[in-house]
Amino acid sequence: MSTHAQYGPQYASKITGTGSAFPQRVVTNEELMKTLDTNNEWILERTGIRERRISRPGDPSETNSSLACQAALRALEMAGKRPEDIDMLLFCSVSPDTPVPISSCWLQKKLGATRAWGMDLNAACSSWVYGLVTADQFIRSGYVKTALVVGSEVLSTMTNWEDRTSAILFGDAAGAAILERTSPESPHRILSSHLGMDGSYYELFSVVAGGSNMEVTPEAHAQKLDKMNMKGREIFKVAVKTLADYATKAVEAQGLKLSDIDWVIPHQANLRIIEAVAKRLDLPMDRVLVNVDRYGNTSSATTPTMLDEAVRDGRIKPGHMVLFDVFGAGLTFGSMLIRW
Repeated sequence: MSTHAQYGPQYASKITGTGSAFPQRVVTNEELMKTLDTNNEWILERTGIRERRISRPGDPSETNSSLACQAALRALEMAGKRPEDIDMLLFCSVSPDTPVPISSCWLQKKLGATRAWGMDLNAACSSWVYGLVTADQFIRSGYVKTALVVGSEVLSTMTNWEDRTSAILFGDAAGAAILERTSPESPHRILSSHLGMDGSYYELFSVVAGGSNMEVTPEAHAQKLDKMNMKGREIFKVAVKTLADYATKAVEAQGLKLSDIDWVIPHQANLRIIEAVAKRLDLPMDRVLVNVDRYGNTSSATTPTMLDEAVRDGRIKPGHMVLFDVFGAGLTFGSMLIRW
């Protein structure tokens, strides 16, 4: 089942600021070779990843909400806003600081966003785009004028560092965006969005223990049931088809073709998946933005950190058509088309 949103007559929303933050520690493939039965060539061939950032355990500046705060401050600075200007705060993550209180409360306190109300949103790797759609709907309705949407992860706490098939993939990072109200006639706005989900694929990627189904007992922890478990081959097939389908939905909804899109920002799960989607869509890779080689798969943070990088280095310019295209465990998936 999927949903599709386009603008009504009252308001639209636009992204006015972006920001990102990463832990200081860089973990290369060569470093992983010291503890895993793997090598640099094997990792590059299967994932395209050369290095990733990993938070230092116990460092208060590199918890999830601390990274999120750093990214949010940079987004606010670009937008010319202050923390107290934020009406709504969405914290998108699968790796919260604590189950209770929610991470948006931690972030509100650290950021000083005293006027903001907020909530956490978890749609796995699709979370940040789901968050954008949610904030967009609140802005369109008139309920919110300025929203902060953060995608932030410390996946290193959920990674089985003894499993070479998954330990090589993941990293920690935070990305943020400020959304503000604009006119529906504005040339710079979110144009349309499409969200979908198929729970029949729930076994492809999961963390079994840690919820009401299974407590994290010493036995469950010893079996790594509180760590990420994935079926890579099956995910690859579903992801490629889904990403291609939702990219097509987004452009066709606006009467456009993929050749009209300046930049595609896909979820940075794996370079092989990204290249397979581009091939399926007959899309040149020089129009696909990629940072997975330097940061790995940072789940909900991959799309906003890539956006921030491309905005700040000048690749994304005013008037460019930008397509977000994501999928995540569940499975969840979605796309969003914006004119920058």
